[in-house]
Amino acid sequence: MFTSILIPVDGSKHAQKALQVACQLARQNDAILHILHIPEELTHDATLVWGLGAIAIEASRQEREDIGSEMVEKAAESARGQGVEQIKTHLGKGDPARTILHMSKKLEVDAITMGTRGLSDLQGFVIGSVSHKVTHAADCTVITVH
Repeated sequence: MFTSILIPVDGSKHAQKALQVACQLARQNDAILHILHIPEELTHDATLVWGLGAIAIEASRQEREDIGSEMVEKAAESARGQGVEQIKTHLGKGDPARTILHMSKKLEVDAITMGTRGLSDLQGFVIGSVSHKVTHAADCTVITVH
């Protein structure tokens, strides 16, 4: 059913749950799992999972990209531990929703699996969540995990 799945990760618990769902789908379908992280400008200290700690608001772009690289590698390690064999990691730039949509087209994925709430909950509440935007604009199947 799915040959290629995109999973955006931001370090949140919801993204980690979504990764578990994406891994299950990838295993069942022998699909390629594309793990994507988009370093964002932070408006508050963000606690990250996968043992990476918190990022300070004043962190430079390079520091956020370095932590993002660690994050996708930790997510890939987790996916391998869950039995996924075909994994590719990506770092994106720009607006998260637009970048996810762009990457889904570029990679020609069959599905996007993502958490419904990430690290930018407050901003999402005010101007619309990333998962909401992706769900309404994607050309492929979008599976949201709460």
